[in-house]
Amino acid sequence: MIKQSVIKILTLVIAAAFIFGCSSHQEQIEPGDKIIWGGTIYTVNDQKARVEAVVTKGDHIVFVGGLEAKNYLGEGTKIIGLNGKTMTPGLIEGHGHIMGLGYNELNIDLLGVKSYDELIDKVKKAANEAEPGEWITGRGWHQSKWDMSEEDVVKGFQVHDKLSLATPDNPVYLRHASGHAGFANAKAMEIAGVQQLSKESMTQSEVEGGEIIRDDLGNPTGIFNERAQALITRNIPEITEEKDEKALELAIKACWRNGITGFHDAGATRGSISLFRQFKERGDLGIRLYVMLTGWDKELLEEWYVKGPEIDTAQNLLTIRSVKLNCDGALGSRGAWLLEEYTDRPGHFGHETLPMDFVLETSKKALKSGFQVCSHAIGDRANREILDRYEKAFMDNPGLISDHRFRIEHAQHLHPEDIPRFAELGVIPAMQAVHMSSDRPWAIDRLGKKRIVEGAYVWQKLLNSGAKIVNGTDVPVEPLNPLASFYASVARKTLEGTPEGGYEPDQKMTREQALRSYTLDAAYGAFEEDIKGSIEVGKLADFTIFSDNIMTIPELDILKTNIEMTILAGEVVYTKQ
Repeated sequence: MIKQSVIKILTLVIAAAFIFGCSSHQEQIEPGDKIIWGGTIYTVNDQKARVEAVVTKGDHIVFVGGLEAKNYLGEGTKIIGLNGKTMTPGLIEGHGHIMGLGYNELNIDLLGVKSYDELIDKVKKAANEAEPGEWITGRGWHQSKWDMSEEDVVKGFQVHDKLSLATPDNPVYLRHASGHAGFANAKAMEIAGVQQLSKESMTQSEVEGGEIIRDDLGNPTGIFNERAQALITRNIPEITEEKDEKALELAIKACWRNGITGFHDAGATRGSISLFRQFKERGDLGIRLYVMLTGWDKELLEEWYVKGPEIDTAQNLLTIRSVKLNCDGALGSRGAWLLEEYTDRPGHFGHETLPMDFVLETSKKALKSGFQVCSHAIGDRANREILDRYEKAFMDNPGLISDHRFRIEHAQHLHPEDIPRFAELGVIPAMQAVHMSSDRPWAIDRLGKKRIVEGAYVWQKLLNSGAKIVNGTDVPVEPLNPLASFYASVARKTLEGTPEGGYEPDQKMTREQALRSYTLDAAYGAFEEDIKGSIEVGKLADFTIFSDNIMTIPELDILKTNIEMTILAGEVVYTKQ
């Protein structure tokens, strides 16, 4: 109570100074552009964890503290009153797909679909509004979140018959929420030349690094797993430049609405990089992008190895210094690469979607050319195999780069023996806590209780071993909602608040750990902790302002909290209406 009274008194004193201009300016301090005060400000700086005021000049922070902020008041200084709200460093999406986010705004968004019938209704509506023959695309469905009778399921997935009946005149392709599988209707399969029934069907199911899911008679069900998706996607017309631009514009605005000021883009193509540059050059890149080059384009990687990383030290908007490798699939599509067979699909171990020799080769080349490697791995075998390749690359190149900060993206399911290896090798686990909320109810069917308890979503085990965790949402796999991922981090419950005590509660993050994973540790994961991720003098003036104090309110109230304002480079880019 005494502390609250002191804060109120200080607030009133600062207010008086602001209103009446009672600043002597004895130190001849240059006035700031903005003074932010009047609420709870968490700095994520252990030396000064909470402050009452922050002053910005241009795109940087010039003061962090209390009453002395009045010394920065000038005629042109703008005062932003928090009115009791809470401010943190600008949130950083530590693993997402920014163009996927934009296209989810443009195409059919299936993230909220609760059943197969609801999916069909949404697709049918889109088909009715399209021209005959026009491709219908979307993303976000997840069969494990639906109720389906056994007769409608083949190998855990729905079959295309009802979808094809509803959309006879349009080819349809709908990506799974994970992005690691897709669902096609009969028209799309006809265009792709995938046979409905043939003697060769049963032997054509396997595609290197993927699978066409077929029924017992050899008929394709419409499900294309992992790299088999290319059989369909190569027939979808190329996206226009105009549509790409619109998608990026929508993605940037979505980031602002969600309090996101930095974004680690996990796998950019040559075209996306060109688009990012165009936006930056014309002043429209309103997000700090940390870009990973897609490992699917080997020619692109070789070009960048010669050229070297591109680090933006001027505007700090566009940095390209990382390589993204996709090494296994997703747990939802049973594509994650496991050491032991799937509990709910005996004899199946998932997919190695990229040769491990290529991971080793890429790791060595990246070390020599100054690039970070970020490898997608969900299953325990994929994680182990990648850690093994990283370790060999480090041993073969001792002292080449002492601070490599190689990452494993997702690191969802680990063998207990591999958990301490992250810290030992200096490898960063980039984990999206919201996946635990979405996946844990059905993931136990895939892995069984023992594997879940010992090594799935083991945040505290990793943190206690000395690793730093980078948080995020993997958007558009999950909605771009940092509060959902923050809630999952500290509650380990579904977004409906179950179970009461949380799943494996000993693995919960503290709120301080969760906030660091979205700010300072996320910045560390991109070599940017010296310029952002905490509120300190000299760092970039990026802030997120919340309607409530997410560090103290009851858990479920976190999901009711709003983003009130987003400030990027000292400028207000979003205010909740």
